[in-house]
Amino acid sequence: MKTEFHVEGMSCQHCVAAVTNAVREHDDAANVQVDLEAGRIAVESTQAVDVLKAAIEDAGYTVKDVLRRASADAGAASGSSSGSVAR
Repeated sequence: MKTEFHVEGMSCQHCVAAVTNAVREHDDAANVQVDLEAGRIAVESTQAVDVLKAAIEDAGYTVKDVLRRASADAGAASGSSSGSVAR
């Protein structure tokens, strides 16, 4: 699931590292993209949104808004498959 957080308090590369590390403590495979100018963090993760929000806030930042988006492959997962099923 991809989720976008609008965050206050980020101003430098240290902030980028801090929020990235905070999210990855809960999901080491998370894809984290930080836009300092826009104050946005986009996270693709299997973790619940409230867990990710708490991680960002625990790192010292204020989450002002959360926009949840479905993953890019969600439609493909619900379609038919022509491949074999691994067991």
